[in-house]
Amino acid sequence: MLARRAHGSRLVALMLVSVAAFSQQGDFPRKTGVQDPTIRHSMEDLARSATIVVKGDPDWLALTADWIWVTSEDLNHVSQIDPKTNRVTATIRVRKPCSGVAAGFDSLWIPSCGDHKLIRVDARTGALQATIPAGPADSEGGITTGAGSVWLVTFAAGELTRVDVSTNKIAARISIPAGSFNPLFDSGSLWVTSNVGNSLLRIDPETNRLVSSTPVGPQPRFLTAGAGSIWVLNQGDGSVSRVDAKSGKLVATIQAGIPGHGGEIAFGGGYVWATQTEFPLTQIDPTTNRIVGQWHGAGGDSVRFAFGTVWLTDLRGEKVWRIPVPGQ
Repeated sequence: MLARRAHGSRLVALMLVSVAAFSQQGDFPRKTGVQDPTIRHSMEDLARSATIVVKGDPDWLALTADWIWVTSEDLNHVSQIDPKTNRVTATIRVRKPCSGVAAGFDSLWIPSCGDHKLIRVDARTGALQATIPAGPADSEGGITTGAGSVWLVTFAAGELTRVDVSTNKIAARISIPAGSFNPLFDSGSLWVTSNVGNSLLRIDPETNRLVSSTPVGPQPRFLTAGAGSIWVLNQGDGSVSRVDAKSGKLVATIQAGIPGHGGEIAFGGGYVWATQTEFPLTQIDPTTNRIVGQWHGAGGDSVRFAFGTVWLTDLRGEKVWRIPVPGQ
């Protein structure tokens, strides 16, 4: 997510690793999207139930029981959106929030690229609860919660950090393949995409050990869970890989035609939702592994499903859109 993050400031600490080792190989192919005119549409034709102004560069989204949260790295804050009124109702100051934002254990967990730390705040009041010395390895990385812990990659050479939420202390540093950045906790496992290794890693939280690696598409980055599967957005060719969450086997590859830096993927309302610049929304039916709708035009970068609707950021337009499920 946030295409600019991939080209913007990288953390100085990561320079301990050779830049060449983690550079992307060549330019991304041109985004073509899907060509079927029955499912390809203009963003101008996509119905919206609300357009919410969020100043700065609205980017990473997170969900709690009562709110939608969205980061703005340029303005050093995280905004709270009330889904009852579709208005920004509060902001939390965080220096350059990046690399995702996660909700869990009655808190928001916000990686800071400005302070190179993990910030914990109360999800109800926004009060600071802890500052943890676990900075993100990559501004386009991610963060997740599960098994009494918060998980994020803290070193590009291959270090996954586990934070104990009861103590706010680092509980484990787990060795993973270099160039792996984006974690997701689901089905009792910790899954991490290896952007360099073109694979999906599975870590057992009981042992803190890597137990399997599944080949997926080129340069996998963002991932989500739903319908018994892990869904991976591959930046290299813009495809979506579906991996069975029990067996860890690749079961489908869906050609969406949306390669490039940034983007994101989410599950909800019975569909998989992917976003990229130029193609802000792609709708995938998990019962058929087929794209049933794709919208091209301005907008996009982060997507979530909550409160019965799709929430989609317009990074460059300083907006968050609330979108009814197309076709329903």
